[in-house]
Amino acid sequence: MRVVCVIAAGLIAVSAPPANAAQADRPAAASTIDLAKAHRAADWQLAHMDRFDYVRTFQRQTADPTDWIQAAFFAGLAAFADSTGDARYAQAIEGHGEAQAWGYGDRPRHADDDAIGQAWVWSAARTSGAAQADRLAPTRARFDAVLAAPSDVSLIFEDAPGDRPCQVRWCWSDALFMAPPVWFELSRLTGDDRYAAHADKEFWAATDVLYDREEHLFYRDSRFIGQPGQSGRKVFWSRGNGWTYAGIAKIIDSLGEDDPRRARFVELYREMSAAIIPLQGAEGYWPVSLLDPGGPPETSGTGFFTYGLAWGVNRGLLTDEATRSAVRKGWSALEHAVQSDGRLGWVQQVGYAPDQVHAEDTQLYGVGAYLFAAAEVSKRNNW
Repeated sequence: MRVVCVIAAGLIAVSAPPANAAQADRPAAASTIDLAKAHRAADWQLAHMDRFDYVRTFQRQTADPTDWIQAAFFAGLAAFADSTGDARYAQAIEGHGEAQAWGYGDRPRHADDDAIGQAWVWSAARTSGAAQADRLAPTRARFDAVLAAPSDVSLIFEDAPGDRPCQVRWCWSDALFMAPPVWFELSRLTGDDRYAAHADKEFWAATDVLYDREEHLFYRDSRFIGQPGQSGRKVFWSRGNGWTYAGIAKIIDSLGEDDPRRARFVELYREMSAAIIPLQGAEGYWPVSLLDPGGPPETSGTGFFTYGLAWGVNRGLLTDEATRSAVRKGWSALEHAVQSDGRLGWVQQVGYAPDQVHAEDTQLYGVGAYLFAAAEVSKRNNW
């Protein structure tokens, strides 16, 4: 077992107690959360984008500048740039976008290739007029083609190698982070509701298939429905649910308070929150298979859950002490997983189900999840 008291102390040392109850109920004007490790992790990752021999699997895919692996990192870096105001991170994202001409991969309807749009739309929102239109043009062209001929293929995930027929839609839980936030944010930025309307329909179609109404968790894809794991319990992958949970938070951020679609996403978010909190381990990490406690630490799922819970507190959607406690423990666990040089460890490698994790394992999406968490945790000093 890892030393829990050291992990917990790491957060307590940097969080001053509120002066009064009123202060405890509002975000801090200036953060007292120590972000030194988060900055170190962001800087380490940016310094290691030229070769990827430090990841155990999928090195070629990791090197793809517009695929989902790098997309998740740049999305987290964007949130961190907003939170810290560090211009270096904004410049890194915009430089990446310019180098890729704000473009996408060669799978025009695949959510994994949509994900880089989170960074592109974020970058576009920092401009206006013709500059904004130029940055958005490839995204609008890509999504307009889908709107012109939407697919109605089955959302059943076939057990076969390569891309599945259903992946022209959002038939796996990861996709609910990769694509819908781009569609909803594009509507918010452009005022064209067609994108949000399509994303809303497709999100709930996927949820109807993948969401377990008893456990309030998502199956990674239809292959896992009704299939027990080694323990005999249902298999709910930590990162798979982390993807979806973080995606829901980002969707809600893109919806106005008066948008009639918002309440349904908030209800789902709260249901998942109530299910997720009790599954956290004593050390602050969530298990790789959520209903099977124990096992190694894992930081990608933990990063997304910590982000999502902190996000809910900061938006006033979650107000209980159990949530704040889960954030404290999750943040401390993530901090403990950052090595002295800034490398984030204990990241499950690319996959689609719970798997083994090692201390030296890292990946860009794990760093992205950690930076998402850092961006939200740093908005308060009273966790």
